[in-house]
Amino acid sequence: MNLQQRVQAFKALGEQLRNLSESELDEWYFRATAYNNWFTRENVFHAVKAIGEMLEADKLEKWVEQYDLPTESSKKIAVIMAGNIPLVGFHDFLSVLISGHSVVAKISSQDPYLLKEVVSLLVKIQPGFENRIELTQETISGFDAVIATGSNNSARYFEQYFGKYPNIIRKNRSSIAVLTGKESDEEIQAVGKDIFQYYGLGCRNVSKLLVPEGFNFSPFIEALDDFKWVADHHKWVNNYDYNKSIYLVNDEPHLDSGFFLMKEDKALVSPISVLFYEFYKDETDLQAKLGQKEEQIQCVVQKGSDLQPGQAQKPELWDYADGVDTLKFLSALK
Repeated sequence: MNLQQRVQAFKALGEQLRNLSESELDEWYFRATAYNNWFTRENVFHAVKAIGEMLEADKLEKWVEQYDLPTESSKKIAVIMAGNIPLVGFHDFLSVLISGHSVVAKISSQDPYLLKEVVSLLVKIQPGFENRIELTQETISGFDAVIATGSNNSARYFEQYFGKYPNIIRKNRSSIAVLTGKESDEEIQAVGKDIFQYYGLGCRNVSKLLVPEGFNFSPFIEALDDFKWVADHHKWVNNYDYNKSIYLVNDEPHLDSGFFLMKEDKALVSPISVLFYEFYKDETDLQAKLGQKEEQIQCVVQKGSDLQPGQAQKPELWDYADGVDTLKFLSALK
């Protein structure tokens, strides 16, 4: 397969994903949630449709034209996938194949089903991919380079085990929303999508707010009332009750919305059901705080910026995790 054939195949895949029927998506959901009940119907539907939108024809063309990609490669790339949100490893899978390499993907036990369904669609579109894709939950071997995503703890293992290979190794990251206090209810609700989509489990989910000194939290909390649906999930409620009890027992100041908690904290990654916040004095102080956390931040949501509120979980093809250009890395493996 040449590059154009690969691009055409993924264009067709995107069209199929965008047009999957509700009954087809329900089948995917029922199978996926058996392995991970954070994978609700809404979240599986959202993940699949977001990938479909990512694979629109003009976006794919714009993406690949920036690189000198090989016609075909004999390299085999290992991709170690996380399972925190549905199909979270798809971009790495796509990047390996679009760059002409073969992929051996170690899929997460928390999300072993969805990628198999996507691969099935892709191979029907372009049978040439069949011998270039291996999905496994077993130990992998015989690869030439590695892309691995996990926690800070697993990253240490990855660095030890995969350090001798060309690699991209990702650690824990989370995202920040910057507020001014002048946001409308609609703008706050858009930020709410970035907080609560996928129950806050993704690295692109907002886990912390940076707000100006004197920020009034009451309108912010009231505007997020429409997201009470998260409390319909028993795991969310268990986390909410647990964290609330810890804060009360330890007499730690916090705000309680009735379904999520807010706490002033310098840390970036908050527990499930908790949103951290930190005050900034002025623009200089804001930029300093962002700079201090730069290596831990996946993205920054801010009105008037490149990433508008409500768009955190709809990344484009060129929005690379950890700011590492995956396709540049892969295109160099010739």
